[in-house]
Parts: sequence; structure tokens; C-alpha cells
Amino acid sequence: MTRVRTQAEKLLEGATATLTHAGVASPVADAQWLLCHVLGVPRAMLHRASVGGPQRDAYLELVDARARRFPLQHLVGSAAFRYVEVEVGPGVFVPRPETELLAGWAIDQVRDAEAPVVVELCAGSGAISLAIVHEVPQARVHAVELDLPAFEWAAHNLSGTGVDLRLGDMADSFNDLDGAVDVVVANPPYIPLDAWESVAPEARDHDPALSLWSGDDGLDAMRVVERVARRLLRTGGVVGVEHADAQGESAPAVFVDRWHDVRDHRDLADRPRFVTATR
Repeated sequence: MTRVRTQAEKLLEGATATLTHAGVASPVADAQWLLCHVLGVPRAMLHRASVGGPQRDAYLELVDARARRFPLQHLVGSAAFRYVEVEVGPGVFVPRPETELLAGWAIDQVRDAEAPVVVELCAGSGAISLAIVHEVPQARVHAVELDLPAFEWAAHNLSGTGVDLRLGDMADSFNDLDGAVDVVVANPPYIPLDAWESVAPEARDHDPALSLWSGDDGLDAMRVVERVARRLLRTGGVVGVEHADAQGESAPAVFVDRWHDVRDHRDLADRPRFVTATR
């Protein structure tokens, strides 16, 4: 006997088809997360959940927005990052899963230290700093963000954590910490200016321009990070910086002349993802 599909299952099927047609990379998961958001239930409960008229209308509006390539995280208002969650929306870069590896590297450098000093450059939503203080509560974390709307999101996400968040240009930030920092970590802008067409609409049309573009080769901000990290770090301190998968050679090259143990690290898809080096 054929089982009768629930209203939730019918909604999910239609939403998945809509998102697939729109070119969304993960249509099944996105359709599910949006319905979870509207109904306030975990994914395991979706197929048995009842859907009222107002909830159905709200869901279809969200699916339409997602099909127009509004970021999923903007629609649900938050993004998961390691063991924490940050609120996000228009005006701030949405943290990506790949960056969790960089945050994990930074955490591993200071996990067993007594009172390590960590600086995050280009803080965006504050996700990396929040993950560090969550997993290494004894760390003294400082962060800086240039873009005012992003700074306001970070200030909200880091409120009450003890993170020293500052508004300003990373190039001349934290002069009071020169030579006293154990780890510098950054996810700077790294997309070349001529790569517009290759960037997903979710990022190109909704992430702040300051968080995306970085000169003709995508490494202008990386060069600033190199100079600032060299000034901030103590001897033996380390820096970790995310880069595009096409920069697996050019990003480490920024560090080779003045740093030790320059290494590139790959992400879970085995693509070059971040460079580390020792002062």
C-alpha cells in the first residue's frame, strides 16, 4: 500500500525542485534547514511535523528568497561554526565551513598554554575569535575589523566574551601588543578583482566587498597580514591565514623570505586552503 505523503514532505519536495532549478549547491539540505527554521523543529522531526497556513506561506517566501540566491544563513539569521553559532545578516561576511580548519589550527597552537595571546585580523562576524575563547577560555583574544557594519555584527556576537574587539585598519592595529602575541590568525579578502564571474552569487551579491576583493592577484591583504603579524608576534609565534584554493603556491610565497616553517594546509576537499608560518 502506498504511503500518503505528509504536507511537510510535499513542501520539501517542491522546495528542493525549486532550489535545484535555481542552481543552489545544496538544495535538499537548504530546503530542510529553512523548514526547520520556520517550524522550530529539528530535522529528524520534519517529516512528522504539521504545517499551518501561515507557516507554509512563510516557508515559501524563504524558499523564493533562497532561489534568488540570498544566503541561507541570512534567511535563518545565524551560521554554525565549530562548536559555536554566530548571528549574521546583510553587512557581514558569512563564515564558511572551510574556515573552521583554520580556527582549529589556531586553537591547537594555544590549547595547552597558560594565558596565550591571540590576535584575529579581519574579524568579520567574529566567528574565529568566538570559537577560540569558547574552546580555550584562558586565551586573551584581540580582534580588529575595518568595516563598520561587520564590526557591529562582531560586537554583538562577541559581547560578554572578554574579546578585545577594535574598529580600525589591521595595518596599524594593536601597536600596544607588538612582540607580545603568540598566534595571529586571519581570513582576509583574497579574491582577485578580475574573478567576478567565478564567485557564487551568494557571496558576490551579498557579502561585503571589503571581505572579498584584494587586488589584481588577490594577495594585497595577505601582504598586509604578513607585515602586521611579523610586528605583533613574539619570536617563535605563529601566523595562519586563509587563501583561495588557486593560491596554494602564491600565498606561501608571501612568507618565504622572512619566516620559518612556511607550510600550506589543505581543506577537507583536499584543496589548498591556508598557510602557516613561524616568526
